[in-house]
Amino acid sequence: MEFTFHSTWGLFSPRDIDAGSGLLIRYMQINETDVCLDLGCGYGAIGLTMAGLAAQGEVYMVDRDFVAIEYAGKNAELNGLTNCKAFLSNAFSHIPDDLKFDVIGSNLPAHVGKELLYLMLSDAKRHLKKDGRLYVVTIAGIRAFIKRNFVEVFGNYKKIKQGKAYTVALAIK
Repeated sequence: MEFTFHSTWGLFSPRDIDAGSGLLIRYMQINETDVCLDLGCGYGAIGLTMAGLAAQGEVYMVDRDFVAIEYAGKNAELNGLTNCKAFLSNAFSHIPDDLKFDVIGSNLPAHVGKELLYLMLSDAKRHLKKDGRLYVVTIAGIRAFIKRNFVEVFGNYKKIKQGKAYTVALAIK
């Protein structure tokens, strides 16, 4: 799939898709009817890829930055994707409790602290359907933390792909 993205300075990796997000995009498994969440969507690279793959599904893109939400929405329109929408939410804070996902994907921010990352994983589990999949890409520095906490929260962990600087991991509810 090819997409066109517009971005701006102040958003994460505004010139092109960063290596971690690119790795996640290549290794996520998305089915045509999946309901997906791009957690921390930025200008929408991961979410729009999900929307393209889940053509008969739905994709929600959330970010705490209103500029990111504006660009994610515009990029969805620019690429003719009507099965996705972007809205403001600090992680799961504005996602309705009854909204459940087949897939949650995120390029997890390493700088937010381990406590918030743990809360995000717990909230992700709560928002996944039975057999739902959480895909994350992280920098190498928190790989062991993610493995330990996936096992603690989900009871499982699978390393999907490891590059020099990033790891894509999967947990299943």
